[in-house]
Amino acid sequence: MPTELAPRLPLDPPAANRHRGIVIAIGNNQLRTTPVFDAYWEFAAERQRIFFRRLAGMSGALTTDPVLKLFKFTNAYRASDRVSQYLLRNVIYRPDLPSDARNVFFRTILFKLFNKIETWQHLESAVGKITWEEFDFARYDRLLTNRMKAGETIYSAAYIMPSGGSVFGHKLKHRNHLRMIEHLFAERYPERLSDCKTMTDAFALLRTVPFVGPFLAYQYVTDFNYSELTNFGEDEFVMAGPGALDGISKCFLGADTVRSSDVIRYMFDRQEEHFEKLDIDFPKLWGRRLQLIDCQNLFCEISKYARVAFPDYLGVAGRTRIKQKYEPTGPLPEPFYPPKWKITAR
Repeated sequence: MPTELAPRLPLDPPAANRHRGIVIAIGNNQLRTTPVFDAYWEFAAERQRIFFRRLAGMSGALTTDPVLKLFKFTNAYRASDRVSQYLLRNVIYRPDLPSDARNVFFRTILFKLFNKIETWQHLESAVGKITWEEFDFARYDRLLTNRMKAGETIYSAAYIMPSGGSVFGHKLKHRNHLRMIEHLFAERYPERLSDCKTMTDAFALLRTVPFVGPFLAYQYVTDFNYSELTNFGEDEFVMAGPGALDGISKCFLGADTVRSSDVIRYMFDRQEEHFEKLDIDFPKLWGRRLQLIDCQNLFCEISKYARVAFPDYLGVAGRTRIKQKYEPTGPLPEPFYPPKWKITAR
C-alpha cells in the first residue's frame, strides 16, 4: 500500500450508483455504507500523515489529495489542533500559574468561552497572570469591549455561542459570559466537577450551566478532562454535533434509524478492522488510538470533505461549499499532550 492517498475526484452519479458498499451491524440495525465511509478512513490517515510531515519540517506540497491541498481541515486527533495545543500548553499546564482546581477551572472556561487564542493573549497582556482571585468583571468587560470597538473579533467561529441575554440581561454577549463565570463559582462548579465519578456525570453537570447545550457541554467536559481536574475514561461518552450528524448521514444509508452515539462508538471500536480491510496504514499518535471525540470530529470533517469530493451525497445539512482555504504556516512545534496520557512526542 503506498503511503500517499491517491487524488480523489468528485464521483459522477453513475460511479456513485455502482458503489454498493458493505452492510454493517450497529446494535439491532444494519446500515449500508456509501463511498464516503471509505473516504472517512482514508481522510483520517492522510490528515494524520500531513500532521507528521509538518512535524518533520517538510515544506511544499504535503499531500497529493486535491481537496486537502486546497481546503483547511482539523487534525485527525482533536488534541493536536492549534487551539487545543494552546489550551494545553498555555492555559491548563502553566507552571507559573496556580494549579488548584478553582484556578484551572477558571482559566479553562474563560479560554473556552471565547475559544480564540488572540482573545486570551489580549487579556493576559493587559491583566498579567490570569487567576480567579484577581478576576474583576468591570476590568475584563472593559478590555473586551475596547477590543471589539477596535474592530477585532473576540469569539472563534468554531462554535455558535448563545448570547445568554435572557439569563443575565446584558446586550453584549461577552458580559453575559463573564457573569456566567461568576455564577459557576457561586454555585461551586469547580468542586462539583472534581467530585464527578464519570464523564456522563460531568456532562450532566455542565448541561445545568445556563445556555450550554449538549454539544458545548461535551466539548467542555473533554477540555476539562485534559487537565488534572478529572480523570474520566475517554471511551465513556460521546455526543455528536451538527457537523458529525451530517457526516454520518453521508457515510451510511438509513443512518437516521440508529443513534448517532452508537455509530461513533462503532467507528471507535472497529477502527483497526476497517483500516486493515481498506489496506490503509494509519499512523497513530505515538500508539494512541483514535478516541470517541476524534471519531466524532472526523465525521464533521468528512462532511466538509465530501462537499467537494462526493458532491452527490448532500447529507442532512445540504451544504455544498467549504469556506476555509488551506494556507501553509510552516513546520509545527513539538506538540504537548496531557501528561496523564504518557505520550512523549520525541
